[in-house]
Amino acid sequence: MNSAKRETEKSLLRPNRRALVMFGAQAAFVGLLGLRLRYLQVDQGEDFRLLAEENRINIRLLPPARGLIFDRNGVPLAENNQNYRIIIVRELAGDPEEVLARLAKIIPISDSDMMDTLKSLKSLPAFVPVTVAEQLTWEQLALVSANSPALPGVSAEVGLSRHYPLRDDFAHVVGYVGRVNADDLARLDDQDPLLQIPKFQIGKTGVENKLDRVLRGFAGTKRIEVNAVGRVMRELDRNEGQAGAKVTLTVDQGLQNYVQARLAGNSAAAVVMDVRNGDLMAIGSTPGFDPNKFVTGISIPEYAELRENPFNPLANKSVQGTYPPGSTFKMMVALAAYEDGLITESEKIICRGYTEVGTQRFHCWKRGGHGAMNLRDSLKHSCDVFYYEIAQRVGIEKISAMAKRFALGERLDLPLNGVAAGLMPTKAWKRENTTPKEDWRIGDTLNAGIGQGYVQASPMQLATMVARIATGKAVLPRLVKDVDGVATQTTTPETMGITDEALNAVRAGMFAVSNENDGTAYSVRVGAKEMRMAAKTGTSQVRRITAKERAQGITSNEDRPWEHRDHALFVGFAPYDDPKYAIAVVVEHGGGGSRFAGPIARDILLEALYGGQPPPEAYPASQRTRIQNERKKLILRDPSGTNS
Repeated sequence: MNSAKRETEKSLLRPNRRALVMFGAQAAFVGLLGLRLRYLQVDQGEDFRLLAEENRINIRLLPPARGLIFDRNGVPLAENNQNYRIIIVRELAGDPEEVLARLAKIIPISDSDMMDTLKSLKSLPAFVPVTVAEQLTWEQLALVSANSPALPGVSAEVGLSRHYPLRDDFAHVVGYVGRVNADDLARLDDQDPLLQIPKFQIGKTGVENKLDRVLRGFAGTKRIEVNAVGRVMRELDRNEGQAGAKVTLTVDQGLQNYVQARLAGNSAAAVVMDVRNGDLMAIGSTPGFDPNKFVTGISIPEYAELRENPFNPLANKSVQGTYPPGSTFKMMVALAAYEDGLITESEKIICRGYTEVGTQRFHCWKRGGHGAMNLRDSLKHSCDVFYYEIAQRVGIEKISAMAKRFALGERLDLPLNGVAAGLMPTKAWKRENTTPKEDWRIGDTLNAGIGQGYVQASPMQLATMVARIATGKAVLPRLVKDVDGVATQTTTPETMGITDEALNAVRAGMFAVSNENDGTAYSVRVGAKEMRMAAKTGTSQVRRITAKERAQGITSNEDRPWEHRDHALFVGFAPYDDPKYAIAVVVEHGGGGSRFAGPIARDILLEALYGGQPPPEAYPASQRTRIQNERKKLILRDPSGTNS
């Protein structure tokens, strides 16, 4: 008995397997708990101590640097400059209105900015900083700092602000940025939190607007510690986010500046396109404006001045403006007739100075008539009667269809605002769009045959039309060369499906226009044989000439009010034997195309072909001295933005 009792007692004293497992688990739990306590008390002790004092951690957005925009050669068109600005925090300011009143005695604050600031202070949380003033000088910043004891809640920040070094040269192409507003938020289907930052800037017009999302970048964040009343205690960490993409355009800064300078003084537009790939080398529209004034908000008087200017400087006339193309449209009528077998190169039509349809006469611009005209001569002399005749043969439906193959009446896909589709009318279009509804008349076809009536086209469309005539390919205009170094997708243009015979017949007529001494554009011919251009002049009426006015003798264009004068148009491509560039120029209310638009177009085209100032031999010998003197008067600008 005693022996068994002793054995039992010994076995109870020996640890068994289950007990060891339980002991180990308990030890591990205690060890993990100790490590966790050490992490909370030592590593995170400071954070929790502050939280225990009713502090909290807030996340604030950091606006990224906006992507830069360059021309095809790397010249900056839109950049970011350092921006000294003043912010105010409501919970630190006490009485914000009183503090802002004191601040306004130190730095200029407009009434509208004052109202916007107070509105933001009332609508946002008390600890959120609100921008009061931007674009301050270092002296202004120093004044605010010196008076900081009297300006509670006011502090200075250094940020980035958009700047356009070439000002009006690229105002219509690059566009500008501005503060996001309620209208923008209602229009944009965009949940980007950056848009909620007070006075955050987004693209308003041009490339800045159309490529805003890629230029905007992605928000960064900073984690800050604030106390119970929202005061910032310290910054815990920061993530700078992702800057916007770098965008390179196809335009050439030097050529663009020359175009703007050459168009200066006119309400005009010009487009230069590389016919080989559609690259837009220059997109001019005058007058321009300084986009920098819109970055922080243009004044009401300055904006009113722009809006009330009869030359409409805010409009990009190269894509938004549509005009009757006048005689520059005659190539479309000729191609439609030639392709349909309704005209040949050798057939002649007699021009007596007018065509009669019923009781109505449709006049040629040359009152005495041109006599017998074939296709080549009809373009060379721009005979209206020839096109009245073949327009009747072809009909408006086929004319319109041919024009659309050459991009007229079609909206081109470009990252610009208000790109117009123009108008290539049909019988159905007139029935649907006239009030009261009217049927198409034969007179409408005759008017369309010379690019008048309902026909409307933009300079961009006319340049595309000429590029397609020059190459026989469906060239499309391209404005964005690459984004962050990745080239925008380009495809080899497909052939137009127009016979070489038809295209060559039209090209020959255009060559005669500017290279034979009785062509309508011979006065603006190119002197260098290897650079000779093919061209077409155009003059489009903005008001109908009455029979009474015609009988009394038409008043000269210069004697009419500006808004009643004809538009001057000119299109062309060069070199004729190896086409590189196409051009279209429209001078609003300028008068005759050969006299007013032609010299501008010839000069711009040579500037593009030579990559800068052409040599004297590029011009006819009799014109060289005059042209050199005229060039000296142009206000040109180097890539730094300095005038010369």
